[in-house]
Amino acid sequence: MTHTPDVAAGGAVRKAKPWYRQLYVQVLVAIVIGVVLGWRWPDLGTSMEPIGTTFVTAMKMLIGPIVFLTVIGGIAGVADLRKVGRTGVKALVYFQAGTIVALAAGLVAINLFPLGEGVHADVGELDTSGDAGQYIEKGEHQHWWEFLTHLVPDSFFGAFVDGDILQVIFLAVLFGIALKVVGPAGEPIVASVHRLTDVVFKVLSFVMKAAPLGAFGAMAFAIGKFGLSTLTSLGSLILLFYATSILFVVVVLGAVLAAYVKLNIFQLLRFFKEELLLVLGTSTAEPALPGLMRKLRFMGVDRPTVGLVVPTGYSFNLDGAAIYLSLATLYIAQATDTSLSAGQQLGLLAVMLLTSKGAAGVAGGGFIALTATLSTVGHVPAAGIMLVFGIDKFMSECRALVNFCGNAVATLFVARWENALDLERARQVLAGRLTEDPAEARREDALADPGQPVSSVASSATASRPA
Repeated sequence: MTHTPDVAAGGAVRKAKPWYRQLYVQVLVAIVIGVVLGWRWPDLGTSMEPIGTTFVTAMKMLIGPIVFLTVIGGIAGVADLRKVGRTGVKALVYFQAGTIVALAAGLVAINLFPLGEGVHADVGELDTSGDAGQYIEKGEHQHWWEFLTHLVPDSFFGAFVDGDILQVIFLAVLFGIALKVVGPAGEPIVASVHRLTDVVFKVLSFVMKAAPLGAFGAMAFAIGKFGLSTLTSLGSLILLFYATSILFVVVVLGAVLAAYVKLNIFQLLRFFKEELLLVLGTSTAEPALPGLMRKLRFMGVDRPTVGLVVPTGYSFNLDGAAIYLSLATLYIAQATDTSLSAGQQLGLLAVMLLTSKGAAGVAGGGFIALTATLSTVGHVPAAGIMLVFGIDKFMSECRALVNFCGNAVATLFVARWENALDLERARQVLAGRLTEDPAEARREDALADPGQPVSSVASSATASRPA
């Protein structure tokens, strides 16, 4: 395959990066090396844990400031504050609809393939010590309404210290509205916010250079600690979860994207390949959040929509977690010989719609939500989560990948609904006719007029010659 040079807006030719310098290639190679190391030398692989956790921690360090600054800049750039409320309501409506479909997908899959039948697990013999025991205890005391009261942080800086995205969004919305209401007095602060955003994204570019190293450490640790043999013990359940997730992304999200937004899901996945590989390597979608926001703006989604929908979706639009929650709940019921009628399963779906939000932003949130669901319903023993605890690490990558894809589609859907998407530009970007200069794009995102649509920032894109 030959690469043609990129022609910049000003007419200068910018030579394309060699394939080995592409971030997604480096991350993919690092993942493969990590898997081999963890498989062949488990002890050495396990010792790589600090490398992976340090990179994820460094990314999480920047998530709070990026979300805070982006949301403020987005709200301050809206001419009418009613648009902010309208966008937020539409996003929440979509999130709830998407969660219902994802939960239903998990229920349908495990009913069609009842893998838990025949296990006949004795709950009394399950060991609930260690981390799993803590998750069970938290889940049993988790209430569905706590995500509402949890929105308000104990202190301003506490939200950033704890890395709680929901609380950061709450503070950012308050500040953004206040800056908009005070009028001219807030304009210097808004300008400073955009300049500070430029600095934060520059720091992000430094940290992202270590992405291959972080993916290597995380993958080597996972394989070294849990071993490939863990995959065979409950391999059929893992396979069912992955197959359901893939079908959900391709069929459900693909249909939503094609029918309403008029874009192609496979082109979208290719466009976000760097972020998807980063999520795969680190088992969490958080490190990919800044890249998702930046690329959506580059596609032609306006700043306020990206700033509001993406961070909120990271807490409320967890399609992968929803599929896992319903599938795992029914698997545990089958494995513990707990019979659930169709009506009881629909009741489970209603409960999970609430408990899936109740553990948002909490460490071990997936298991806490699972335990909260089982405790609320009362039919299925909460200790049954030990049946899936050992393979959770191998399912977390898929959960995070589906969560990421779901939020990308959600933002495009809401933007189209709000007439906040430059559709022609999005098509050109996904077709590869407009390519991004990352350094220039970050600079333009931070310095451009907040009310100016992304499509007008000519210097953030380069046009490729047709092959």
